[in-house]
Amino acid sequence: MTIEHARARIVRKPWGSVDLGPWSAPDPDGAPVGEIWFQRPNPDTTAPALLLKLLFTSEPLSIQVHPGDAFARSIGLDHGKSEAWYILSAAPGAHVAVGLKHPVTVAELRAAVADGSIADLVQLRPVAPGDVVSVPAGTIHAVGAGLVLAEIQQSSDATFRLFDYGRQRDLHVDQAIAVADAGPAAAHATPRRLADARTLLVATPHFVLERIAIGPDSSWELDAGPETWMLVVEGDAQVGTVPIAMGGAMFLEAERARIAAGPDGMTALVAYHADKPAPGLLARPEGGLLRALPVAAAWSPTPGEARA
Repeated sequence: MTIEHARARIVRKPWGSVDLGPWSAPDPDGAPVGEIWFQRPNPDTTAPALLLKLLFTSEPLSIQVHPGDAFARSIGLDHGKSEAWYILSAAPGAHVAVGLKHPVTVAELRAAVADGSIADLVQLRPVAPGDVVSVPAGTIHAVGAGLVLAEIQQSSDATFRLFDYGRQRDLHVDQAIAVADAGPAAAHATPRRLADARTLLVATPHFVLERIAIGPDSSWELDAGPETWMLVVEGDAQVGTVPIAMGGAMFLEAERARIAAGPDGMTALVAYHADKPAPGLLARPEGGLLRALPVAAAWSPTPGEARA
């Protein structure tokens, strides 16, 4: 039984931002921060299957692709990397790139990488706060400038860059082409309400991402069976005995945790290591399930959600 206040690790990136508000204090060195990784406080614990991050972008990220489990294991890694993004804030005109505008051959993809025209080949998608984007392994993708987003992913750093906007970082063209789906992305996930306080954002073979929203001064219980991460995106609450506010994160496993919302309520992202929504994830303290459509009837995978 585990309930922990996650430790925030700052990761500097050339495309990062010095303005981290209201999610975090700025880096004391004044350097651009690209990511904040949420980690368990004791580094000697078993490595989690999932990684929760915040991303801050002042410039576009590289155009890249991640391998699936089979390819990752063929090169000595434990597993591949599928991920999902939840947009927290977006400057006017902000966008992400997911998939290509049309299918191309391997030779055409290699030529587009060589002459830089891949930047015009990726399919741009405008985004706004509250949008969710599923990025299965093999999807060519990029995050644009002017965004703050939460990312949940398989805990892997297996990234193959195809294009990096002139930054002097290594590309991984052969590996990227070997794992890439060189065409349009599958239909994006559509959020679906599961219960009064639960919205399913993404369900993949590797993780489920939900948004929970509970009212002011209300009490609930979160039944975290498998590895579970919680990120507060609005309001505040006490989870177990731990107070947590906007921008804070928790790690839970094999734990039924009492949640007491603050005077403004709480909205949080909850990601857990499963392949379908948990029917009893959120309940009243007396043990009654929320008024809801039955989860099995309310949820079925979309093409994008079902891809490995």
